[in-house]
Amino acid sequence: MSKSNDAPREEQTESVYREYILGVRIVERTTGTEPVYRFEAPHHEGIEFDDADTATLYADVYFDVNGFQEAGTGERGVPPEMIQAGRDTLIAYFLTQPYVDVEWVASYYGEKPDRIQRYVECVRKRAKKIREGAAEQGMT
Repeated sequence: MSKSNDAPREEQTESVYREYILGVRIVERTTGTEPVYRFEAPHHEGIEFDDADTATLYADVYFDVNGFQEAGTGERGVPPEMIQAGRDTLIAYFLTQPYVDVEWVASYYGEKPDRIQRYVECVRKRAKKIREGAAEQGMT
């Protein structure tokens, strides 16, 4: 005879929030009332975010550097691809990390928040062009 758990079970739902080329996607998972957004890609361990905007920024950074893997970088490490990619990509990557916001990054770099937002927009535009170019060449 099995024991039953008297606590109510939270219903969990999962759906694809955004699908990209090359098997990259963001999955929205809801348990209770607050959704989380999981970035998934081949050869990537996956990572969850509290909001969709941060998850899509992470995907844009991923495409901007032609993929990366955070496994093995440690709690405070940065994947080497970020360092090689340049300031705007590194800034966008920092903004996907817990407890980091535009004001923190602006202070760290000695820039104004609106300048940080422009860096992020550059990464988003580049990532979009990369995805479009890959799709035009038949990559799905």
